[in-house]
Amino acid sequence: MHTTFDLAIQMFLSQHAFASPAINHLVRVISGQVMFKGLVLMPMLCFIWFRQGDRKDWEREMVIATVASGIVSLAVGRVLAVALPFRLRPISDPALHGLFPSVGLDSASVTTWSSFPSDHAMLWIAVATGIFLIWRSAGTVALLYTAAFICFPRVFVGLHHPTDILAGAAIGILFTYIATRDAVRQRFATPILRWMERSPGVGYTLALLLVFELVTQFDETLHLLHATTRAL
Repeated sequence: MHTTFDLAIQMFLSQHAFASPAINHLVRVISGQVMFKGLVLMPMLCFIWFRQGDRKDWEREMVIATVASGIVSLAVGRVLAVALPFRLRPISDPALHGLFPSVGLDSASVTTWSSFPSDHAMLWIAVATGIFLIWRSAGTVALLYTAAFICFPRVFVGLHHPTDILAGAAIGILFTYIATRDAVRQRFATPILRWMERSPGVGYTLALLLVFELVTQFDETLHLLHATTRAL
């Protein structure tokens, strides 16, 4: 079900969606490739982690809190998509038929998974917000990038209603804000940082695996779990 707000934006976009086949193809590619999502934002967090400065420990704690908020945001987004009333994706909505360029995705992934809220928006706005709280100039770039290259393409191709994105973004910002407050952050980020300093080999190995999973949004792991479940 779409709102008047959603419909107004989707109708506006549809007037331009078929204007240029090259632009349509570019937006489809951007919306479907992980290199335009986590492979841009996660290296920014890695750069912050390894740069030297007077606030190095604080920045590293903030990076840990940001990653934690991203994981929680992604998990909560997927739980809400199951728990809340099902919302059809715009590209699959008969009332909006023909408004969007084909994205070439597996129809099952589009029709069986609720569009509200956007887990992409929850995860990557959470990460971009964390970058902003650590480093304003880089964070501003991260937020603008997330809006332009992660959120907007998913509305343009009809994978999400605008309100899916806005709700996901609001939740992601909230989780990051809470996780990065001193009273919350110091309870879990400080012990993790101290443990990584004592056991850098194990710590950085696990961090590398975690960064990979976030970049792919745990899709590979979830597909493996689903395949294993069906086989048992």
